[in-house]
Amino acid sequence: PIHYILVSRLLTSIDRIRSVPLSLHSKVKNKNLYLATFASVLGPMSFGFVLGYSSPAIPELTRISDPRLRLDSIQASWFGSIVTVGAAFGGLLGGWMVDKIGRKLSLMFCSLPFVFGFTVIIAAQNVWMLYLGRVLTGLASGVTSLVVPLYISEMAHERVRGFLGSCVQLMVVLGIMGVYLAGLFLDWRWLAICSSIPPTLMMVCMCFMPETPRFLLSQGKRREAEEALRFLRGPDAPVEWECARIEDACDEQGSSFHMSDLKDPGVYKPLVIGFMLMVFQQMTGINAIMFYAENIFEEAHFKESDLASVIVGLIQVVFTAVAALIMDKAGRKILLIISGVAMAISTTAFGVYFYLMSKLHTPTVSLSILMLDIQSKAGEEPHANLAWLALASMAVFITGFALGWGPIPWLVMSEIFPHKVRGFASAVCVLTNWGLAFIVTKTFQDMMTLLTSAGTFWLFASTCILNVLFTIAFIPETKGKTLEQIEATFRGTSGP
Repeated sequence: PIHYILVSRLLTSIDRIRSVPLSLHSKVKNKNLYLATFASVLGPMSFGFVLGYSSPAIPELTRISDPRLRLDSIQASWFGSIVTVGAAFGGLLGGWMVDKIGRKLSLMFCSLPFVFGFTVIIAAQNVWMLYLGRVLTGLASGVTSLVVPLYISEMAHERVRGFLGSCVQLMVVLGIMGVYLAGLFLDWRWLAICSSIPPTLMMVCMCFMPETPRFLLSQGKRREAEEALRFLRGPDAPVEWECARIEDACDEQGSSFHMSDLKDPGVYKPLVIGFMLMVFQQMTGINAIMFYAENIFEEAHFKESDLASVIVGLIQVVFTAVAALIMDKAGRKILLIISGVAMAISTTAFGVYFYLMSKLHTPTVSLSILMLDIQSKAGEEPHANLAWLALASMAVFITGFALGWGPIPWLVMSEIFPHKVRGFASAVCVLTNWGLAFIVTKTFQDMMTLLTSAGTFWLFASTCILNVLFTIAFIPETKGKTLEQIEATFRGTSGP
């Protein structure tokens, strides 16, 4: 009889646990969760301002009357790209910080180098001060790009995690467009002053937001974790059940990360997927196309190339917003595939465009000579028609990137890693992303010379095809799953 009583009690408790998720869905209130997400995504908006800042500032700094601040072409190139070096180191720093001081404090601290960096730019007396300011803002951008996706994914309810996680990239492109727009009206110093507003706001807002429940539980702070969950889910949500579920997952995998854990398929599979997502994101050619956007607009007889940058920014904002809205309905995987196919088609078309242009001139013409030649004969009808091919290709490419490969690698990175390796694995991914961004932008001109313009874009097209195949074969669908369920997927037999 005692066995019968024990078994019946066990079955009753299992039924009760199973019924909780249903009541969780009906009783969860997301208002405070949206508030906490808004406070944290002021960070990505800040690094959007950092990324976009060089576009309006460089033309001014190359023409400035003060010889100490005037940039030549090589210095201008470094002014643009040195941010990515700072960001790569920021990724390493962020990976250490999130595990040591938590997600919330890491976010608050990273607003300091944003503000200090822009202050150094405002007060710059020579080119080296401009570089230092860019490195500091880059460092902050690297920390932010690691911490914010992690903070959101650990707070968010699984039904809205895709939407909220996509807001990271949405705020980046909003920041880029904001700085382009402001650049039409403000000089480079006032632009730097404006750019320091979002990080200042983030620091103030984050004072009133909670630490993530998962980090608090990993530190053994059960009561604080329950309070944080009550704030995020509403007073009626079953927070004890959610805390118990997270604790069980933490107990199962142990508390601290050791290098020997890399032998565990539950660790190395998601790490390989995260790493490859970042490699493929940078190898789509997004930086190359953004770099040449103004030239392409000029060829299509858009005289206002500043306005053209704003149009590009607007396309990114609109379609990243569309991706955010449909992320939890469509799923991550299908959007990555659609995005990859769109980019493969458009980069192939770009290659065809440059190939046809080179046939109209000499067979081995470099892009810079080609651009000058096109502009000198811009009135000729075939060139104008081909310029519209380039314009259409660019629109398709940017739309495709914004729908999938822009927001989703950062979202998936924040979802797939087990708790104990989240800091280390995210640092590897962020370092890979920013390191490759630096390499691609610095070697792009050499690639154009070595492979020709057409060859370079066909190389990008082939990597887009590869990323579609990789997505189909290895990336699991994380839509609607809790972080603990995603971890279990990798620990089990299914996975990459």
